[in-house]
Amino acid sequence: MQRYIDIHPKIEDAIKNNKPVVALESTIISHGMPFPKNMETALEVKDIVASNGATPATIAIMNGKIKIGLTKEEIKYLSYEGNKIKKASRRDIPFLISKKIPGATTVSSTMFASQMAGIKIFATGGIGGVHRDAPTSFDISADLQELARTNVAVVCAGIKSILDLNLTLEYLETHGVPVLGYKTSELPAFYTQKSGLQVDYQLDTPEEIADLLYSKWKMKLNGGVVVTNPIPKSKQLDHQYMSKIIDKAIFEAKQLEIKGKEITPFLLKKVKDLTKGKSLISNIELVFNNAALAAKIAICYSKK
Repeated sequence: MQRYIDIHPKIEDAIKNNKPVVALESTIISHGMPFPKNMETALEVKDIVASNGATPATIAIMNGKIKIGLTKEEIKYLSYEGNKIKKASRRDIPFLISKKIPGATTVSSTMFASQMAGIKIFATGGIGGVHRDAPTSFDISADLQELARTNVAVVCAGIKSILDLNLTLEYLETHGVPVLGYKTSELPAFYTQKSGLQVDYQLDTPEEIADLLYSKWKMKLNGGVVVTNPIPKSKQLDHQYMSKIIDKAIFEAKQLEIKGKEITPFLLKKVKDLTKGKSLISNIELVFNNAALAAKIAICYSKK
């Protein structure tokens, strides 16, 4: 496997010695926000993980390998190149590696890479899911199938609220993926704490979450776990306001006939524009919040 994976020595040492490590994706760097805010955010997330006692491991495809642990220079490169960097889901990994094309990992490919490296905890903004027009388009994020088979816990602020949250929960239930709420019984909806939907289980401490993860995987119940962590109340946007904004963005996407893997980045950018940048600020804050919780969970899990 050394032919296909390059693990930073510091991270490799932490994994071998059962020290807490938190995986971080790179699509949020190249496709999530403009330069230089993307670079500043990526570096700050790493600092938050480290300051909470875990080793950050930002993941991307570089030089024909899955790189576990990007340097500051590599993060700057992905940030500056932005949308020129290929968005790498699971299906794209063999092509990008064989052609030595750089790729920014999504939730699904970051989970795959994390399992390859032996990292159990992954922090991101929000997961993909079932799109609102899925009954006719069959558009379902690869994140969900990855969660069904890959033993990695994803700490997030819920399902991206541009999606069909109810159908996404149904998909996860069918595939045996637990959806946990950290100090909440209500599913967070990315920019807001409210969704009107319930998580499977509320757990109130990182220790409880680590206990569940350990029990699940020790019993060979393969598959991931979604750990939903509500955006801080002071940073959230109004639920009804965001619902109207998202409806407008989706309507415009339909008018322009935007589909497939282009739909999510289009909607997120349109939402940012319609909120005059407020959604981007909330997005950054929820990623910071998730990174801190992921580090705490990783510490508790490493003690098992």
